[in-house]
Amino acid sequence: MGTTAGLDGVVGYYDAHPINEDQILRALEGRGLDLDRLTPDDLLQHDQDHYGGLAANDALIARAGLRAEHRVLDVCSGMGGPARYLAHRVGCRVVGLDLTLSRFESAQRLTRRVGLDGLVTFVHGNALEMPFSAGEFDAVIGQEAWCHVPDKPRLIAECARVLKPGGVIAFTDILASEALSAADAARLAAEMQFPVLGTMRGYQDQMQASGFEIVSVDDLGGEWTTILEERLAMYRSLGTETARKFGEGRSKDWDDYYSFFVGLFREGRLSGGRFVGRLRHDR
Repeated sequence: MGTTAGLDGVVGYYDAHPINEDQILRALEGRGLDLDRLTPDDLLQHDQDHYGGLAANDALIARAGLRAEHRVLDVCSGMGGPARYLAHRVGCRVVGLDLTLSRFESAQRLTRRVGLDGLVTFVHGNALEMPFSAGEFDAVIGQEAWCHVPDKPRLIAECARVLKPGGVIAFTDILASEALSAADAARLAAEMQFPVLGTMRGYQDQMQASGFEIVSVDDLGGEWTTILEERLAMYRSLGTETARKFGEGRSKDWDDYYSFFVGLFREGRLSGGRFVGRLRHDR
């Protein structure tokens, strides 16, 4: 497939996402903060658009064994919250890769605002054709974003290619269970831009096929169901703001989409997983 074939829907999904740079900056101003004098700690209360927030970042840091001397790639990095957190807390250098231009540009601006652009950089590009040389990174991370990538085997192979031998992959993602129907999957593809969801077994098989030894696998389905209930309430609290920026139709559609999505977690049709692997030296 070409660099962006079949991925335009993902770009549109994030171009009109309720959590966006404008929303974050208004929230910061609402706290009485000077936007020209922000610190990384100010921003991290608002820019972690993944399940579990800072604790989820800490779990990946611990399981991947990230240290200050490492160079880390965040695949599908969005507005860069986890990348900035890693750099700020661990001191490592981080590169974020994202397909959506608006997210990429927001990530750059937010990173400059908090003075982390010396440690964190961003690249606009496709996770299926990463614009990096082989063996550039010590670790690759991702958080609930690879659900949007249509070719999981190719994605994992690209992660392996850009890692050094012995490098670590550590990621979380939304997973299909055996109870997910074809109709459910089709609706998720249309509304949430999940073209093909991974599975617990499938990701492990793909990691092993690309030369990774499995270090750990965690089932996050129960934990995420609670988190998603809270996120649905949060998105509803932003309904007026979402309507102001993107229109009443988008606000209503988002509520419909996300309610359906959360319901699939409640019913056990969707789950979540955390995967950690180490690239074999002899692959």
